[in-house]
Amino acid sequence: MSQLTTVDAAFLNAETGTTLAHIAGLGVLDAACCPGGRLTAGQVAELIGARAHLAPRPLRQRLVQVPLGLDHPYWEDDPDFDPARHVYEVELPPPGDESQLADMVALLHEQPLDRSRPLWEMAVIQGLEGGRTAIYVKVHHAAVDGVMAAETLAALLDLSPEPRDLPADEATPARAPGTANMVGAGLLKAVTHPVRTALSMARTAPHMDEIPGVSSLPGVGLVSSVVQGALGREDVPRGPRLSAPPTPFNRPIGPHRAVACGRLPLAQIKEIRRALGGSVNDVVMALCATALRQWLDKRGDLPDGPLVAGVPVSLRRGVTSGEGNQVSIMTAPLATHVPDPADRYATVRRDMDLVKRRFATSSGAWVRELSGLVPAPLAGPATRLALHAAPSLALRPLNLVVSNVPGPQFPLYLCGARVLAYYPLSLVTDLSGGLNITVFSYDGTMDVGIVTCRDLVPDPAEIVDHLLDALDELRSLTRE
Repeated sequence: MSQLTTVDAAFLNAETGTTLAHIAGLGVLDAACCPGGRLTAGQVAELIGARAHLAPRPLRQRLVQVPLGLDHPYWEDDPDFDPARHVYEVELPPPGDESQLADMVALLHEQPLDRSRPLWEMAVIQGLEGGRTAIYVKVHHAAVDGVMAAETLAALLDLSPEPRDLPADEATPARAPGTANMVGAGLLKAVTHPVRTALSMARTAPHMDEIPGVSSLPGVGLVSSVVQGALGREDVPRGPRLSAPPTPFNRPIGPHRAVACGRLPLAQIKEIRRALGGSVNDVVMALCATALRQWLDKRGDLPDGPLVAGVPVSLRRGVTSGEGNQVSIMTAPLATHVPDPADRYATVRRDMDLVKRRFATSSGAWVRELSGLVPAPLAGPATRLALHAAPSLALRPLNLVVSNVPGPQFPLYLCGARVLAYYPLSLVTDLSGGLNITVFSYDGTMDVGIVTCRDLVPDPAEIVDHLLDALDELRSLTRE
């Protein structure tokens, strides 16, 4: 038995008619080694039934709400769990090309998960050209963060077409506390909440210049510096004062999504890193800066200053997977305003170095502190009110989210089918912008998944094309 943390609950509370808080992935597989040369929903459901207990957040766990919303929900094993209820098949019409696959995935991605059962589902997509099969899997962010999602996939995948030996499921089914215990714990937290809120605000004060949107307010940097000095931390670097400029993808989002996927050779990205310095993540951020510069400039919407990107960061330094979401976010300038490619790359490197050094002083704990400021009974309405009010108040904490997730550099298999590519797909909100770019390195490539609000960015495949152009531009710099 475990309870949602304040960060977990924030992902539940953030859902509205236009915002859904699940993360997903799209795998493309070669099913030639499967029985009959075909991967079916029945095969996948059988595999999940045998391995559900190996996932860090067991795939059979569902939410149990506390009466009157007095406290955050609990997890318990679903006594009626049946993987077949979560796995289904869909068929692409001929010819089953990449564009049709992206459209199908966008339709699946804009559908909410059923909160009455375990918060995940999987679609086996047949009819993809070249005899391939695709699998789209989504899970609610309240259940897993990026690291836990990767560990869940690892529980289902094998290193060869032959399945590995599995440990037996010897765990006792988890059950939520009784109603009286849940209500008692909720009332106790309500009584002590003012004290915990005061402590959280005190712990957050030194790091106000890292909080998206807040960091751009006048005097915030000075307040953070004064508090840091009072704590004897005069050597802490000041974070940049960032204000997200208006863009076409920073308008109120709608309920519909658009998806695009692309691939970048990891060897070429590492070659750029060696020649120009910095890290693989610096190269990814520079590629995004160049691609978005081209996209915005083509529309006459290129801002004079940098975009502001949210960069998710895992906080799982020795933390066990069962402790809920352990994630924070860095706020980084994205140098779309710098015209010269060499200067743009150097600016990205410098900015990311400063942001990372500043972030290291707080370890991103302000996300957990802020998510617990509002009492549980009011957290849901307050979160949804903030999301609804943000567009009308012209609040833009971020322009977009860019995430880079390292993955295995060897092939993996599902039910004997080789995974050829894996594209991560995340979420968009009014506060983070209607554009999300997530990159996952797998077996020698950087697989790029882009999710947008279809009303704001109807064709994200254009951004994928610009990323390829940006890669060519940086490779030209290495030759120079």
